[in-house]
Amino acid sequence: MDLASSLTSLMDGFGTALSPANLMWAALGVLLGTAIGVLPGIGPAMAVALLLPVTYGLDPTAAFIMFAGIYYGGMFGGSTTSILLNTPGETAAVVAALEGHPMARSGRGAQALAAAAIGHFAGGLIGTVLLVVLAPTVADWAVDIGAADYFAIMVLAFVAVTSVLGSSRVRGFASLLIGLTIGMVGLDALTGQQRLTFGVLQLADGIDVVIVAVGLFAIGEALWVALHLRRRPDKPIPVGRPWLGRADLRRTWKPWLRGPLIGFPFGAIPAGGAEIPTFLSYAAEKRLSRHRDEFGRGAIEGVAGPESAASASAAGTLVSMLTLGLPTTAVAAVMLAAFQSYGIQPGPLLFERESELVWALIASLFIGMAMLLVLNLPLAPVWAKLLRIPRHYLYAGILFFAAVGAYAVGGETLDLVILLVIGLLGLLMRRFGLPVLPAVLGVILGPAAELQMRRALQISDGSLSGLVDTPLSVCVYVLIALIAAWPLLRRLLPGRSGTGA
Repeated sequence: MDLASSLTSLMDGFGTALSPANLMWAALGVLLGTAIGVLPGIGPAMAVALLLPVTYGLDPTAAFIMFAGIYYGGMFGGSTTSILLNTPGETAAVVAALEGHPMARSGRGAQALAAAAIGHFAGGLIGTVLLVVLAPTVADWAVDIGAADYFAIMVLAFVAVTSVLGSSRVRGFASLLIGLTIGMVGLDALTGQQRLTFGVLQLADGIDVVIVAVGLFAIGEALWVALHLRRRPDKPIPVGRPWLGRADLRRTWKPWLRGPLIGFPFGAIPAGGAEIPTFLSYAAEKRLSRHRDEFGRGAIEGVAGPESAASASAAGTLVSMLTLGLPTTAVAAVMLAAFQSYGIQPGPLLFERESELVWALIASLFIGMAMLLVLNLPLAPVWAKLLRIPRHYLYAGILFFAAVGAYAVGGETLDLVILLVIGLLGLLMRRFGLPVLPAVLGVILGPAAELQMRRALQISDGSLSGLVDTPLSVCVYVLIALIAAWPLLRRLLPGRSGTGA
């Protein structure tokens, strides 16, 4: 399908999506997604899964238009709690807590939410345009990506994030090791042997990443605040002015445009969904920023770039899901199940057999993003007023909703015990200066990286050369070496001096 045909089909899709009934479903999806995304631990994947039975009475077009609204709304809702309460609603929103929450605590919560909302809009808009233009090309490229390439990309994410976070690289890699260890809990994917389960049958399925993220961020933060409440007076945090000033816009417009360049390609290949590009976008913005000293204390670039990357990644995810039938995120997997429940099989022929549905879905992405921006920009100062609640009430509420969210993941009482244990671990990490983010990254990508490494070694009969036998993997490892050697190279450059990380 050439570009002209794609644009013609997109116009027809707008004709379908702009009908009053479908507009209502899109608005309902955005509202539900945002509301559910705000709850810690209940992200867009769970929202779509819970609402799947409800949509059986709808025609497929209306159902998938609503799902698209839930997807984008859930991502923004997760960012809202990450920024305001340091409690990610879903894994793609983990990075937003890193700079967004310090901004909120310093009275700039509304600006952080505005930067996130515009970032979602810009990233989603650019990503969806790329979806229309590049879907066939990206799908062809993704087919040729092998296990060695996936492993190299994941190692790049590990090194990039741990190299720029925390007060030292040693602490960053120590945090990553904690996450990789938690990620090993459960059954070995290839042999079926139990690892680190200590004979507890419920741990055979592993520890859900949502429980880990909520425990390290929400519970750890609540316990940390509780320990310090008596030492410091509990003052309400000011909301701040609800708009972005010229200085903020100068610092955010480039990250908004850079985010999709990282997010869209990673969303289109099965390499971790929106998690890797948000981490890499954060690392890139820290490297490129003129305000590097602000990172860790509330740099607005650290919100704008990753949020734009996350939204573009969501659009990229639909490329492989629609054209290959290959889900790269939990939401895409649930949407694939929804397609199949209607007797529709995503794949190379989907654009021919279900053209009206697919292009209406893509058109509804543009509509949903516009609705999300219109809905959330005015609400930014309203959301930010959550910070004016006295902290002992606020964090008691966080503990309650975190527990509800963790219990909703699997319905097991053991999940609450695990949540508390991981929360205590998060408290200790804060006490000893270990960054939380590499640990979450290790839990998310560790099992997938191990699986891809073992597949690559199986293909090469155990030879380590199997990990570097493609041009892409070689290029990625060269980039990893440059990142690792950068502190040394920086010292050797004329006119530059540094102490190293």
